[in-house]
This record gives sequence, structure tokens and C-alpha cells, in this order.
Amino acid sequence: MKRMFAAALAGLALSLMVGAAGAEVKTINGAGATFPYPVYAKWAEAYYKATGVKLNYQSIGSGGGIKQIKAKTVDFGASDAPLKPEELEKYGLFQWPQIMGGVVPVVNIPGVKPGQLKLSREVLAGIYLGVIRVWNDPKIAALNPDLKLPSRRITVVRRSDGSGTTFIFTNYLAKISPVWAKKVGFGKAVAWPTGIGGKGNEGVASYVKRVPGGIGYVEYAYALQNHLTTVLLENHDGKYVAPTAESFQAAAASADWANARGYYLILTDQPGEKSWPITGASFILVHKVAEKPERTKAVLKFFDWAYHNGGDMALKLDYVPMPRNVVDMVEKSWATGIRDASGNPVWQAK
Repeated sequence: MKRMFAAALAGLALSLMVGAAGAEVKTINGAGATFPYPVYAKWAEAYYKATGVKLNYQSIGSGGGIKQIKAKTVDFGASDAPLKPEELEKYGLFQWPQIMGGVVPVVNIPGVKPGQLKLSREVLAGIYLGVIRVWNDPKIAALNPDLKLPSRRITVVRRSDGSGTTFIFTNYLAKISPVWAKKVGFGKAVAWPTGIGGKGNEGVASYVKRVPGGIGYVEYAYALQNHLTTVLLENHDGKYVAPTAESFQAAAASADWANARGYYLILTDQPGEKSWPITGASFILVHKVAEKPERTKAVLKFFDWAYHNGGDMALKLDYVPMPRNVVDMVEKSWATGIRDASGNPVWQAK
């Protein structure tokens, strides 16, 4: 009897130890989009200093992040391509927007400085369709009469991996070009008509930097960090705008998150004279039923902290923080939409 009692006590002690260990999550594991990586890295550094909890984030592209969260090999996935409500339901996933930013065309044209080159909607689509092949093409020259454009061949650079940045960029091209919409369409990966592929925003930025005559598309922070030449782009209202936090905010201003099922919303080609036309949100994915609720709660605590403490850090990297009303809405939906195996909420609404 004593042996049985001792064994029971030992088992109880072990279960308490496991429970305590489970409650003290010291490392959160995530994977996915390269678009938000610079700001997630900045948040992770500050969060570790504040709490002692580390974020291990693999910047492998939205496609990889979606695969890993579906396979339950990470605590959260990140994607710039929002999943449709039907897919969220199929895989038992919950998604929310965490940060917004801009995808920007970048070029490497000797003698051309940031903000000097204008590209119209028609010209940008024509370059990526492969029908505009040299930098002194008459259509580009007509937009830029004060620039001395070379006869150098245009080298198109695009993503080689499944990418939410590609989803945003090709979604924009499909909206502005009927030819692109019919021949190519949009998605995390498409059958590109032309170009060379780089892996991640990092790979595209590196290619454009190395290849004279190159043009690519990257998240704005990568353009800044790599000192790449950005362009003025024609927006929905026919105005030529520069990529800035203000122009990203202008595009995001009319976003109707309250009526977006599963927060499925794409912000490309938004109206407004000051709007940057290739703006998008980046999303976080977790399972609706948390098999390891302490780990899911640790994820929510990190992104809650980022919502409330990471705004200035985001703005310094030219991202757009989510508006306060959207943050409140998202966090309330955490409390009702994410539960443990017993049906208890993982997150308590504040």
C-alpha cells in the first residue's frame, strides 16, 4: 500500500512538474513570410529583453509557413497571402492581421537615383509580361523625359519560392492588367512569363543589387536596408507616389476589417491620391484547437505585446501598425475563436 501511495505521489509530482514546465514557455517557434521579418526580428529582440522569452522565426516564405503550421511543426505560421475562410475551416486554422506594409519595385539603373524613375501601371505590367525589354523603351522614356535612360536590357527578378510578397504583387498586376489577369493570374507562386528567381525578399534584393538593369519587388524595409533604388509608381487615382509609411497608411485607411470573414482582405490598388498601390497586410496563423495551449498562449502574448508596444519600432522600419480598433477586435476574437482540447478559451479578453 505504501509503495502504491509513493508511486501515486511520484506520478502526481511528475505531472505537476510537466505542467509547470509547460506553463513556462521560453522559446516560441514560428515560420513563414519574409515580408514582415525585419519588424518581427526587432520585436523579438525587445521582447526577449522585456520577458526572457525568445522568438525563433524561420523566414522561409509564406508558402513554407502555411505548410509548417498545417503540419503542426511550429507554434505559428506567418503569411502575407491570407487564407480564404473555406481553407481556414478545412485545416482548423485561425488567422489575423498583425502588421501592414508596402511591396515596392526596385531597380538598378546606372545614374538613376531613388524616386527619379516613374513607372505607370501599364509599363510595370509590360515589364513583367516581358513585352517591354529595354530601359529606353519609348513608353518608359515618355514618362521620364528628364532622365537619360540606357539602352540596357531589363533583367526581371522575381521570387523563386512560394511567397506572400508575390501574392500581393501579382494580385496588383492582375487588377491593373487584363492581359496579366488572363495569362498569369495571381498567387503565392505563378508561371512567370520572364525573369530570374531569387529566394525570399533577401534573394530578390541581392539579385537586383548585383545585376545592372535589374528590376525586382521587395518589402520596403529590404529596399531601405539594401540601399536599393525605389521608383515612383502610378496609383489607382493616376498619381505618381513614392513608397513611404504615409502612403502605406493612406492605402490602408479604408480597409474594412470588420466585414472581412476570417480577416481575409487584400489591400492592393486602393483609391486615394496619396495611396501606395501595392500595400498589404501580413497575417499570423494558429490552430483553432490548441493541442499545446500553453504554447499557443505564449504566441498570443508575444503578438499582444507587439500590438501594444511595437508600433514605434514598426514605424521606424516603415511598416504600418494595425489601428487600435482593429487590435481590440482581433484580441476579442482570440478569446472566442481559439480554445484548448476541452473547449476552454486560451486567451482571456481584456
